[in-house]
Amino acid sequence: MLESQIQPTAGDHAWFTHARFGMFIHFGLYSLGARHEWLQSRKLMTPQAYRDQYFPRFEPDLYNAEEWADRATQAGMKYAVLTAKHHDGFCLWDSDLTDFKATNTPIGRDLIAEYVEAFRSRGLRVGLYYSLIDWQHPDYVVDYMNHPLRNHLPTSDRKGHLPHPDASQYDGTDINAGRDHSQYVEYMHGQVRELLTRYGQIDILWFDFSFVDPENRDDLTRGKGREAWQSQKLLDMIRQEMPNVLLTDRLDLDLPLSGGDYKTPEQSQPQRWVHVDGKPVVWEACQTFSGSWGYHRDEYDWRSACQLLVTLIDSVSKGGNLLLNVGPNGRGCFDDRARERLASIGEWMSLHERSIRGCTQAHADFACPEGCKLTYDAERHRLYIHLLVWPYKTLHLEGDAYRDRVLYAQLLHDASETPIKHFEWQGPTDERVEVTGISLPQREPQGIEIPVLELFLK
Repeated sequence: MLESQIQPTAGDHAWFTHARFGMFIHFGLYSLGARHEWLQSRKLMTPQAYRDQYFPRFEPDLYNAEEWADRATQAGMKYAVLTAKHHDGFCLWDSDLTDFKATNTPIGRDLIAEYVEAFRSRGLRVGLYYSLIDWQHPDYVVDYMNHPLRNHLPTSDRKGHLPHPDASQYDGTDINAGRDHSQYVEYMHGQVRELLTRYGQIDILWFDFSFVDPENRDDLTRGKGREAWQSQKLLDMIRQEMPNVLLTDRLDLDLPLSGGDYKTPEQSQPQRWVHVDGKPVVWEACQTFSGSWGYHRDEYDWRSACQLLVTLIDSVSKGGNLLLNVGPNGRGCFDDRARERLASIGEWMSLHERSIRGCTQAHADFACPEGCKLTYDAERHRLYIHLLVWPYKTLHLEGDAYRDRVLYAQLLHDASETPIKHFEWQGPTDERVEVTGISLPQREPQGIEIPVLELFLK
């Protein structure tokens, strides 16, 4: 099994790889804009304009962290990650280092404290997202890549960088004059220390993100990585304050997993167990219901509950986790689309959790039938076959492993036996092939998004 080849890291990922399913929550001032969490950058809003537009109107009076936690629990999730600070620099906690925080808005509350308490009370592990980027801080160097003030930089220096459709507002003035990025680094490290020392055990620190120009690493207008964040110093401080916290792979350190504990493919689904330098690693896909991470009122291409379940199953079948994002609206609620999908996922998980929790990729000896996904519980010696397409009467399982190791089979949702039979079948080149067959009802189970067979193994 590939698990045995994974190299240990500083963080504790034993609980993480057992949990398999978590909730990402993107919530902040951009929730009021209701059209993307990168609203400020996309609209080239100056820090002051963004602040004036949304900061005095941030009043999520319906924010109820206990309700969020209940919805995560009912969906079958075992951990959560909330944006303590996104790229816009707005903080959901009562930081001593800035006035740009929730406690200074009309809501006047430490939303991180409420989140931590509510989710822990439901037995959920607690994670915090922290953006290394900060478009609000006056010492953060303006860059060409994503900063809302990038159109104030000299246009002649844009060669080789991402194209920007915006009209230049460069007037010959150096917009970075007087900015001392080291002051921002001190601020950022101080905020991370606050998050690690105020709220008890934090299970995940989800850093986001480095964007490096490898040929100009010291030029912070062209990108930012380990030099800009002082990543090694930050990592050392984190491991001193909270040794077992799990870290993402986004600090740009020249270390395995960038000094973190797991790989984080974003808005994509790996084709196989994720490897780094030829070795399998702990990994987690992070994905949205549609496209935006923050609340987007007018985004309509939402995936169905069935599509999201296939993604979860597929992740586990490749030894990974799924962190599924919700973007609460400006009043602090999950909208109807999110609630509906979470409820549907939870209904399926209530009957099929055994095929997800504590499961991983099946041994290669078990060939995956067409139209199916396999997961495996090594502790209980159970193989799970997720039937994405319902077979006609019999599921054919080829290979000695099925013949020699399967003791009993049943549909997981109701524990109804599905008899096993062994017979010969015509192979692809007319030879006779010995096949293990699982007898199934002619009609697929009604009301079950994805039926699952549970095979008891020797």
